[in-house]
Amino acid sequence: QVQLVQSGGGLVQAGGSLRLSCAASGRTFSYYAMGWFRQAPGKERQFVAAISRSGGSTYFADSVKGRFTISRENAKNAVYLQMNTLKPEDTAVYYCAASHKVVRGTDLLTAYDYWGQGTQVTVSS
Repeated sequence: QVQLVQSGGGLVQAGGSLRLSCAASGRTFSYYAMGWFRQAPGKERQFVAAISRSGGSTYFADSVKGRFTISRENAKNAVYLQMNTLKPEDTAVYYCAASHKVVRGTDLLTAYDYWGQGTQVTVSS
């Protein structure tokens, strides 16, 4: 079992930045690839970014590539999503997720076993 607790998020103007954090407890954090997903009202949850167990490989949705960065600190059992140049269309509830099924990270929602509680990100125009 892994428990994921998210922090960060909030309201920001377009062009601004936010950093989301996700703290894990339970089993060994480095056994899990980590991902971030988001869900806007009335829409399906969609992939944002993923990072491999070691942190050596990262993956991004095309919509955030070049603006968002994912990182992790295995010694601190934490993963982060740095969001820059935010746009109104980035507004959503953001979720971190952990997968022990994959090593390198994945955009497949069903590959993730544990989910954080979600945190609201609102970008005003």
